[in-house]
Amino acid sequence: MPKKTHANILATLGPSSSTKEQIEKLIDAGADGVRFNFSHGSHEEHKERYNIVRKLEKEKGKYISILADMQGPKLRVGKFRDESVYIKEGDYFTLDMKDELGDATRVKLPHPEIFHALKVGDELLVNDGKIVLTVDECDEKHAKTIVTVGGYISSNKGVNLPNTQLNISAITEKDEKDLKFALKLGVDWIGLSFVQSADDVRRAKEIIGDKAWIITKLEKPSAIDDLDEIVRLSDAIMIARGDLGVECPLQKVPVLQKKIVSVCRRFAKPVIVATQMLESMITSPMPTRAEVSDVANAIYEGADTVMLSAETAAGQYPEEAVKMMKKIIVEVESDKLYYDIMVNTRNQPKCMTEADAITFAATEISDVLRNVSAIVTYTSSGKTTLLAARERPSQTIIAITPNIEVARRMALVWGTECHINKDPFKSFDKVQSTAIETVTENNYAKSGDFIIITAGIPFNKSGITNMVQTLLIP
Repeated sequence: MPKKTHANILATLGPSSSTKEQIEKLIDAGADGVRFNFSHGSHEEHKERYNIVRKLEKEKGKYISILADMQGPKLRVGKFRDESVYIKEGDYFTLDMKDELGDATRVKLPHPEIFHALKVGDELLVNDGKIVLTVDECDEKHAKTIVTVGGYISSNKGVNLPNTQLNISAITEKDEKDLKFALKLGVDWIGLSFVQSADDVRRAKEIIGDKAWIITKLEKPSAIDDLDEIVRLSDAIMIARGDLGVECPLQKVPVLQKKIVSVCRRFAKPVIVATQMLESMITSPMPTRAEVSDVANAIYEGADTVMLSAETAAGQYPEEAVKMMKKIIVEVESDKLYYDIMVNTRNQPKCMTEADAITFAATEISDVLRNVSAIVTYTSSGKTTLLAARERPSQTIIAITPNIEVARRMALVWGTECHINKDPFKSFDKVQSTAIETVTENNYAKSGDFIIITAGIPFNKSGITNMVQTLLIP
C-alpha cells in the first residue's frame, strides 16, 4: 500500500475497472473509496462490483467507502430526423411538446416542468453549454428561442437552465428503484444529484434515514444560494464542477470551490472535489501540468477527498491515474506551507458545543505539546471524528468505533484512520490501554510519544464527547 495521506481518493468504477484484478490495482494504488455511477450499468453489474470491493476490503484489512451516485433528473432534447443539424446564431429555434422528429427549426423537449418555469429572457444551454438559446416567447407547451450561440445539435443532448428553478424532485422514479437496491446492498454513501434547495436534501433524508450517509452534489446555482442550509443538512458535499461549470460562468467555479470547501469545514462536513481532475489521463499515461495544479490546489484548500471519474471508469490508464493523484497529494502534504494553510484557515466554531470545545482543544494541545503522534477519538456515530478532522491537525486522527459502517464512511474523511473495537468500555484504564494498543500495533506511535484521547463519560453512550487527555506511551 502507498503512504497513507490526510486527503483521500475516490475512484469511479466502470468498464475499465470492473474485475477483481482491476479494482485491486486501484486500491493498491491508493484509492480509499469507490463510486458506483448509477447513470450507467445494471443492478447486477453494481452488485458484482460491490461484492468484489467487500471481498478485497477483508483481504487488504482496509475499510473502503462505497458511494452509490444517483443519476437524478436528466433533462434532454428529443430525437432529430437527421443525425444532427446546424443552427445559426440569430436564427429562431423552437422547443415544444410535439411528438415529432426534430429539424433545423424545432425539436421536442419532453419536460413540461421546464415550460411551466420558463420566462422570456431565460437561457437554455444545450450540449454542455456549447449551444445557447434565449427565450423570446413561451407558454406551457412551447418556447420560441433565439440562437445566441450556434452549433451542431443532435438527438438526446442535455439541457441546462442556469437561472431557472424547476418544480422537479432531485429523486426520480429511476432513482427510487436504484436507492432501494443500493441500500439493500449496504452502500456507505448515497450521492444526491440535481439538488436545487435544502428541501431536496430533507426529502432524501426522509427516504434514506440512517441506512447510509448523503453526499449532496452541488451542480446548480440555486443550490449555492442555499449553501449553508444544504451543508448543514448533508453528511458530505461533492463539488460537481462539470454541470456547475456549465450553469455558472467558468471563471466563477474556482471561487465557488474555495467558498464551498470553507463552508463545509466550518460545519465539519467532508467535501469532495470532482470532475475533470486528471481528464487527459483518459487517453494519456501522463496528465497535463494544469491538471496536476488543479489537484494540488484542491489539496491546499483542505479538501477531504478528490475524485476520479472517467479516468478510472472508462480510461485507458485507471491505475496510473490513481497513482498520479496519490503522488500529487503526498507532494503537497510534504510541503510545510500546506500545514501553515491548514492552521491559518482554522476557525473557532461560533456556536461551540461541548464536543466542539473538546476536539478544538485537542488540536490546540497537539500544536503546543511536543512529540504528539496521534489524536485518538472514540466514536459510535462518527460525529466526534468529523469534528476532529475539521481542525486539520498535523497528526493522524485515529477513530476507534464499534461500528463497521462508521469505519467505512470515515475512509473519505480527512486525516482519519478507523479501527473497530466492539468491547464495551467499563473503566478509563481500558480506554487508555485500548488507545495505546491501537496506535502502537499499527505504527502510529512508539514509546516516548504522546497521544491525545477524546472520549465521553459515561462510557458507551452515543452523542457524548466531554473528555480530553494527554497520554505518554510507556
